[in-house]
Amino acid sequence: MKRILCYGDSNTFGTAPMSGLGVEAVHPRGVRWPDVMGKELGAGHEVIVEGLPGRTTVFDDPVEGEYRNGLRTLLAILHSHKPIDLLIVALGTNDQKLRFRLGAQDIALGLARLVTEARASGTVGEVLVVAPPAVALTGDLGEMFRGAPERCAGLTGWIERVAGAEGAEVFDAGKVIVVDPLDGIHWSAASHARLGAALAEVAGALLG
Repeated sequence: MKRILCYGDSNTFGTAPMSGLGVEAVHPRGVRWPDVMGKELGAGHEVIVEGLPGRTTVFDDPVEGEYRNGLRTLLAILHSHKPIDLLIVALGTNDQKLRFRLGAQDIALGLARLVTEARASGTVGEVLVVAPPAVALTGDLGEMFRGAPERCAGLTGWIERVAGAEGAEVFDAGKVIVVDPLDGIHWSAASHARLGAALAEVAGALLG
């Protein structure tokens, strides 16, 4: 049995596009990209979903709470589910919020730090980083991410450069999906289906 751990944010958790702040809906089980990926991979694969809305790479969130920092909980989660044949890290969107004022390089370095820590833990085999699609400034979340398209231009390239240097494979989600125009951050069911199918091919190749 091959074990795959998906470590991500609201788009891994399954948050659906939001019509406004506080109006949160969740895609049902089976629709989320890890569920689709698992179904595509079939028997012999166990997919564990560890998605937390608001999770960053390595940064404490002064508004939504320090526990959103992906580095703070990474080792506990890895050791809870070891051995892990493939770790998929799908983060980087929340780091683009205006409150952090980060650029593409720092976000990519945050992802690289997670890869380094995961590998050093001795709990994982392969590591795959999913570079997020570009955010769009629309709906109530637009102000929260103001300036992100400019500050974070070139994010995928930086992720490929620095996370790749730490031994991770990198997949550009923006090649197969875009954010939903309702809130500019979250993904439609159709996008989850496309990403899940694409990642099943990548995961299958990595796991042999």
